[in-house]
Amino acid sequence: MQGRTKPNDRQGYKSLMSIKPANKQQTAADTADIHELYELSVQNVEHEIEFIQATFKTLTGRTAYLFREDFCGTASASCEWVRQGIEYQAIGVDIDPSVLEWGRKNRVSKLPIEDQARVRLIESDVLTVETPKVDMLVAFNFSYFIFDTRDKLRAYFERAHEALKDDGVFFCDLFGGPEAQEETKEKTKHKKHGFSYVWHQAKFNPITNFIRCHIHFHFKDGSKIKKAFTYEWRLWSAPEIRELLLEAGFSKATVYWEGEDEHGDGNGEFSPTEKGVADLAWIAYIIAEK
Repeated sequence: MQGRTKPNDRQGYKSLMSIKPANKQQTAADTADIHELYELSVQNVEHEIEFIQATFKTLTGRTAYLFREDFCGTASASCEWVRQGIEYQAIGVDIDPSVLEWGRKNRVSKLPIEDQARVRLIESDVLTVETPKVDMLVAFNFSYFIFDTRDKLRAYFERAHEALKDDGVFFCDLFGGPEAQEETKEKTKHKKHGFSYVWHQAKFNPITNFIRCHIHFHFKDGSKIKKAFTYEWRLWSAPEIRELLLEAGFSKATVYWEGEDEHGDGNGEFSPTEKGVADLAWIAYIIAEK
């Protein structure tokens, strides 16, 4: 869901505008990397790590050092976490070996040697994985929407609860609004990098809240990568998630809503509230305290 996506000002990526086809047959789509494109389109790990660390300190009065990233994908957040200093350690969990290998090769290996040793990537199901108890656990980019019944989602939240230290905090994000229930496409141009990101809500069933979404990428030379990523989820609502977190044992589950700039657009700053704005499309966080 596009809506109010988290702003991305990441530096250090080679601009995709500079990609030159190796020969007349190759296109920008042929030479692009879908994981790089994804991160440029929907992630801003620097901003996210800053937000969750500051929020953890506010809630607990201390600094978090041991971090777990569920559905970690390329593990960019885990890599960003350990950049905070030598005391910081990260555990990334994902069931897909190919994306973990990409993360090891393209993200972990680019860290200084001393930082690499403090990132541990585990190929496992988040429902069964065993890790040391952590200060903070996150499930971002709506990946936990894969659990399509209350029992399944509660079971995951129970495992998250078990994985935390006594004062640990669980962070997840969600999206909603009337536009989240439409079958539609929304394109965002990334002129700096020479491509457009297309969020495609291909199917929605209002009886079950089943939603099928695709991510496509379009390039300046007219080439495309269709269905670079596909997701089949249940579109969960904020009250459902909060109720299930409490049922799973968390003492508190709070929605953090995005503020607005002078134009009424999202400003990337999230604050706790019990009253959101009835926007057509929105993204928020839910933060659960053990």
